[in-house]
Amino acid sequence: MNISYAIRRAEASDAPALTRLVRRSRAYEGRYAPMVERYTVGPDYVLAHEVHVAAAHDPSAGPGGLLGFYGLLLDPHELDLLFVADAAQGLGVGRALVTHMKERARAAGLTWVRVVSHPPAEGFYRSVGAVPMGTLPAAPPWITWERPELVFPLGLTAAEAVAVAEAATA
Repeated sequence: MNISYAIRRAEASDAPALTRLVRRSRAYEGRYAPMVERYTVGPDYVLAHEVHVAAAHDPSAGPGGLLGFYGLLLDPHELDLLFVADAAQGLGVGRALVTHMKERARAAGLTWVRVVSHPPAEGFYRSVGAVPMGTLPAAPPWITWERPELVFPLGLTAAEAVAVAEAATA
């Protein structure tokens, strides 16, 4: 299946569709469901951060025609959100979003970006260049599992990026 899309800056009006992408994600079923069942991506979040969407040229392809999105925080340097519509998984949308995120981070002068991963997504993040930093403990009541902590080196070696990110997040 080939889906045609473009990555663009999110608009405040995209917030309801972004919330639907988060809440409907099959990656957060079962024990992971409490983390996203009340999660909201608000217009204020979209306007305050580097939020970009993969918008399908066919608007029926996903919620609001959106195949996925990411939210990059510049301070702290963190990939806060990355979601791809279930129907678009495995089609390169997530990889394209991460590539775009790295470009935006570099343009903002960042030399690393941290990500606290959903456990099933750790392999994906490693496949697109993130390196392990450690593991964060559970944070009940919504997060009852340990979470892999990784970093994307952007112009630093993996060891340098891990050291700088550890110091910045300590």
